[in-house]
Amino acid sequence: MPGPMPELLDGRGVVVAGGSRGIGRAVAELMCDLGAGVVVNGRDADAVTETVAALAETGGRAIPVVGAAEDERVAGALVDECVSGFGRLDAVINCAGVAEPPGSSILDVAPEDFDRLIGAHLGTAFHTSRAAARVMAAQGHGSIVNTGSAAFLGDYGGTGYPAGKGAVNGLTMALAAELKAHGVRANVVCPGARTRLCTGPEYERHIEDLHRRGLLDEMTMRASLDVPPAAFAAPIYAYLASDLSREVTGRIFVAAGGFVGSYERPEPRVLGYRDHHGAEPWSVEDLHAMIGAAKAI
Repeated sequence: MPGPMPELLDGRGVVVAGGSRGIGRAVAELMCDLGAGVVVNGRDADAVTETVAALAETGGRAIPVVGAAEDERVAGALVDECVSGFGRLDAVINCAGVAEPPGSSILDVAPEDFDRLIGAHLGTAFHTSRAAARVMAAQGHGSIVNTGSAAFLGDYGGTGYPAGKGAVNGLTMALAAELKAHGVRANVVCPGARTRLCTGPEYERHIEDLHRRGLLDEMTMRASLDVPPAAFAAPIYAYLASDLSREVTGRIFVAAGGFVGSYERPEPRVLGYRDHHGAEPWSVEDLHAMIGAAKAI
């Protein structure tokens, strides 16, 4: 297997929100290996300090910023520290996230738990992107990479986690469209990698229960119980942060072990059409007939 290309991100400045653990740490390590200076962020001060020290031991350049990136002030500090510490801001990568409470359902989720999940995922993506976009648009280049999840499809159950990840997708697509004229790109990565969120007996019971309820098929259940190391997900983040992907924006990618894929942009399928200038609205019976016929295909 070819090794890292140390010149790929040489001299670049990169922010990794949630970079002290799991996928974020693997991303921060690879960014440093590829020559970038990295602002490492996380909620746990000890984890941030340990990660920055480990990166320095291997010759990496890293700056710590402790705090939740869903906080506007912390998000702003990430951008400011990158510009002041490395002289530039080339990429912002959001890997921060929190897990859905075990067994969470719309039937019993507490509003505060839902709000916490939306804030940790959508709030982080919004505040860091907002702070970074102003700098990137002014300089005419930059890459924003947000972390999504296949959970946005709803197959893994829950409420705030899939809602937050789905909202991250929508926000990122809007960023890509709005910022393209400024030379700024925005993409999503839905990673499959072993982290604190997908390990332990409780997680395994959750996946097995989803299979029992018919939400996950056999293959997806087994894949969810045999999650690959985070290092397998890191390279696509590095690719999207680099100039190699200068033409890539508004995409949602999947990276899980040796599998790399993408979600195609949703397109409406025509079920029926009438020119509203010369026709009455569809009746309920008409809609029932056409939607039923489409479902049968």
